[in-house]
Amino acid sequence: MTRIPHNALVFVGDGRKALFLRNEGDERVPNLKPEAVFEDQNPATHMQGTDRPGHLAKGLHSGQRSAVESTDWHRLEEHRFTKQVAEAAELIVRSGRAKALVIVAPPRTLAELRTVLHPDVKHHIVAEIAKDLTKHPIWEIEKHLLN
Repeated sequence: MTRIPHNALVFVGDGRKALFLRNEGDERVPNLKPEAVFEDQNPATHMQGTDRPGHLAKGLHSGQRSAVESTDWHRLEEHRFTKQVAEAAELIVRSGRAKALVIVAPPRTLAELRTVLHPDVKHHIVAEIAKDLTKHPIWEIEKHLLN
């Protein structure tokens, strides 16, 4: 069971959607209320990059070439979005509106958040939960946090 202090901020997000929820309840019975919602528009790959992957020559005169791995535009956009919500979390923490922060995100997003969150924000984290709950309604998120 995760204990979420009263007035703590709960971040629930992945690389495409993020919710900042405020616990208006207490530690035993959370009552999460939306404070901010971020949703990224990540268009189809063909709309993000149209070039084919490039090729590199292996040697000066060998005539051999190898393909360069294609760019994962969705992954790049998810990284940009994660940085954006990390900056939003920093603004909330620096404004004094959150003394405690709970992060709920899939493992990959959680790892990425750890690299982009400012040390001031990391200092306020009281719990990290490696789950993807972004598509769940708030009452289900509360239920998952109690288990």
